[in-house]
Amino acid sequence: MPTDSILSTARQYLGVDPTVSVTLEPIKRGASGRTIVRVKTPGRDPFIGVHWTDERADNANFVPVARFLKKARIRVPEIFHENAKRHVALVEDLGDIDLYSLREQPFAEREPLYRSALGQIDRLFYAKAPKEFELMPPFDAALYRWEQEYFFDHMVEGHLGLDAGVLREDPAFIALAERLGSGARHLVHRDFQSQNLMVRDGETWLVDFQGLRRGRQEYDLASLIFDPYLDHSAEERERLLEIWEEIADERPETSIFHECAAQRLMQALGAYGNILKRRGDEWYRPHIAVASRLLMEVVTGTPLEKPLSGVLAAAVA
Repeated sequence: MPTDSILSTARQYLGVDPTVSVTLEPIKRGASGRTIVRVKTPGRDPFIGVHWTDERADNANFVPVARFLKKARIRVPEIFHENAKRHVALVEDLGDIDLYSLREQPFAEREPLYRSALGQIDRLFYAKAPKEFELMPPFDAALYRWEQEYFFDHMVEGHLGLDAGVLREDPAFIALAERLGSGARHLVHRDFQSQNLMVRDGETWLVDFQGLRRGRQEYDLASLIFDPYLDHSAEERERLLEIWEEIADERPETSIFHECAAQRLMQALGAYGNILKRRGDEWYRPHIAVASRLLMEVVTGTPLEKPLSGVLAAAVA
């Protein structure tokens, strides 16, 4: 059992007598084939225990990526201990506050936290990974195409019960994947959204970074700015772009930015459909309509508008 492996590893790390109480509190985060708990024992600050499976290839990258990012002076939790054989890591506890949990606060109060997050991602984009460091395969046309197929399989067909055959053959989707896959490749988080941005001491910290790879920086920006969990207003999205421009001295080109947003939102919708079917987790259902509305917004006036209009109308109904 994952919790047994975490408990055994935690006791070994702590070096405590078997009679000493060590408790595990479940933490629900995402759907990545990992078990995450808070480990508590008398006289010690709590820390996080993570157990991963081979369900996703990137799970095993969590520890090496964390150490690389820490060395690059990016705010990520410290790895205290690793038991690779048991697939367990013991990690610094950043608390329970993320950007999503603060969604009801006025945007002006949250703005410094977004600036903090965008500053970290700017540093990430230009961090230099050692040549021997094994990242996940980069975003190329094949990976962007895989994300589209994920959307076709799990949202269009699996959730909505529609035929995605015409979409699979539409050259607009193929051209989008090829266009995005041919661009510059910075280091990207790949899941840069509100639930993966923890808040501690007035700063934003990155978690769930095991999917780190090379890709377009606009993909990470779009993941936050068009985050379905937060559903930013047009004014808030514009302010986030202004903050990014202040940090990076540049603004993403609108058409590429919106294409990355479309790609990201299709991936998110595929994930929602997959999680609903496989795990029955109803928490994700309300976000389908939000993501579909945002996707329609960014594809309006593009070759993707016509093939997606019927699908997205069904998704928001």
